[in-house]
Amino acid sequence: MGSLLQLAQAPSLAPHALTSDDLDLAGVLHALSDPVRLRIVAKLADGDEHTCGSFSLPVTKSTSSHHFRVLREAGVLSTRIEGKNRFNRLERDLLEQRFPGLIDAVLRAHVSQ
Repeated sequence: MGSLLQLAQAPSLAPHALTSDDLDLAGVLHALSDPVRLRIVAKLADGDEHTCGSFSLPVTKSTSSHHFRVLREAGVLSTRIEGKNRFNRLERDLLEQRFPGLIDAVLRAHVSQ
């Protein structure tokens, strides 16, 4: 198990400046294709940051971590580490710039299910 400093410096958690050109449609659609990940995105759509533990997901902690990693690696969300907490936020502006209307359409479809 790595220290928090090592985790903070890990590529998947390290803060970096994503641009809309970094987003790949296939990767974003794959990240949004899972019901648990859609639930995460729907909660983050309020524009606030949320810790991983605030989601009450119906999966194990390791599976939850996997879902957050998939969303992060696709550029759908970013994670900020503060102490022992990981704060997640939806990268709505980047997604909207690259794929206008995609997040709103996906969230509308998710709510109507």
